[in-house]
Amino acid sequence: MNIRITKSVLSLSAIALIMASCGSAPTLVSTPVDNIDALPLKVSELTEQQKQNWGHADLATDTIPGMSVDKAYKELIGNKKGTKVIVAVMDSGMDLTHEDLKNVLWTNAKEIPGNNKDDDNNGFIDDVHGYNFLGDSYNEQLEAARILRLNLGDAALQAKAKAKIEPDYEEALAGKQRYEQILQAVNTADAAVKKELGKDSYTKEDIAGITAKDEAMQRNLAVLNQMYSFSSSIPEAIESITGGITYFTDQVNYNLNKDFDGRKPVGDNPYDLTDTKYGNGNPMNSVDSESHGTHVAGIIAAERNNGKGANGVANNVELMSVRAVPNGDEYDKDIALGIRYAVDNGAKVINASFGKAFSPKAEWVYEALKYAAEKDVLFIHAAGNDGADLDDYENNPNYPNDQIKNGPEFADNVITVGALANKYGSTMVADFSNYGKINVDVFAPGAAIYSTVPGSKYEFMGGTSMASPAVAGVAAVIRSQYPKLTAAQVKKIIMQSGIPTKTKVVVGGDPANSNTLDNLSTSGKMVNLYNALLLAESVSKGQVKL
Repeated sequence: MNIRITKSVLSLSAIALIMASCGSAPTLVSTPVDNIDALPLKVSELTEQQKQNWGHADLATDTIPGMSVDKAYKELIGNKKGTKVIVAVMDSGMDLTHEDLKNVLWTNAKEIPGNNKDDDNNGFIDDVHGYNFLGDSYNEQLEAARILRLNLGDAALQAKAKAKIEPDYEEALAGKQRYEQILQAVNTADAAVKKELGKDSYTKEDIAGITAKDEAMQRNLAVLNQMYSFSSSIPEAIESITGGITYFTDQVNYNLNKDFDGRKPVGDNPYDLTDTKYGNGNPMNSVDSESHGTHVAGIIAAERNNGKGANGVANNVELMSVRAVPNGDEYDKDIALGIRYAVDNGAKVINASFGKAFSPKAEWVYEALKYAAEKDVLFIHAAGNDGADLDDYENNPNYPNDQIKNGPEFADNVITVGALANKYGSTMVADFSNYGKINVDVFAPGAAIYSTVPGSKYEFMGGTSMASPAVAGVAAVIRSQYPKLTAAQVKKIIMQSGIPTKTKVVVGGDPANSNTLDNLSTSGKMVNLYNALLLAESVSKGQVKL
């Protein structure tokens, strides 16, 4: 059930920015209310259309904490095309044939497809739509497991890795066994009820009409009724349980398996930065389940208003696919080289919906981030999904970042993004989202986001992985409409123009743990495209200094 503010209580206040002598500053939309709990609320379920587009909604008119994307296009952008902007999607492989993405792909016009030559002499063969730093690999260990397998680092690092991997492995093994037992019970109950009813499909009402004649049927009905408590149908419940088994199986077999070597098919030394002749020019997803990068890409720039499944935030971009994130932890080398590849080939925004707790070669990535800053490229990064305070860096380390141990930022081009849910009020920060006044810059829509997946399909996914590309899309729109603004200026515009609120929000899904956004992020704000464009206009005209 989605609780939203009634429109009648939306008495908007204005926040004035500093005015310069050459004109007045824009009036930005501020929070509609200071205390959601003190107001009468309208309890209303979002429509299917609202669910699919809530991240683009406007808080003032829709009572949904979106980024005012549709309002920005209607009232500010209109038919203004702007300058084409290349956005690098550094992620798992992207479905380059997707109906909603194929027309917005970056194409390296200097490269001849499939001739196995480096036609443009950029060091990468056949990189027509990007580059694949993973080669034929997909499943991978977490970095902590690799540390143990390869004896990386000193004794202290080894001990930390062991303390992480061993209990997590046992938990994953238990989770796998538990889900398999549940699936077996559901399948047994499903078959028994189908036989009892004499049909291949049934409803909750059909089950209610069955009179159990023995203990086995009582047990079967109890199992199915329990499934209906969290799923609308038994096939949906079975699909969810099967997904859980896959998740835990991957952890047991690959992510947490100290003996697994997922890098072998690539053929390089992933801890040698000078070993660069690896990978290939095909950054396509390898299997349909490798869907993360495609979903992220759609959030940024799925073709707008083409009558197909989803609209991206940005309308005048080209998406560059940089396949560097496996089903496990990414390698520092791939990320460092991937950043440099994106920068050298024209990207002005890089989206990075990934992260990890161990980074043996973090300095490689730090240098790449500095390189991107020197070349005026924004790097948008997901905060992570542990519901944790990243400012507690000893217990909740998170890589990559733009500072070390909560110290000063070493680059001015990185934005770290936490996730919002679609209900304005105390639960609007997604329960999974990481937070931190020092380590998280802003919040943006990230829970239950509808976007593209392989095979020209569409699905809902949630995570800060979805919030980051929303902000990458905002950054791309600003850079398209105001191409003379620098990456550092765009970062400040996004952070300063967001919507603040004094409402206390639950963090980490713990009702006993609540705080205000200004204590959970550097800006204390929710990203808003409409406001960002107003501020960008004033900055570009010299009316406002950041």
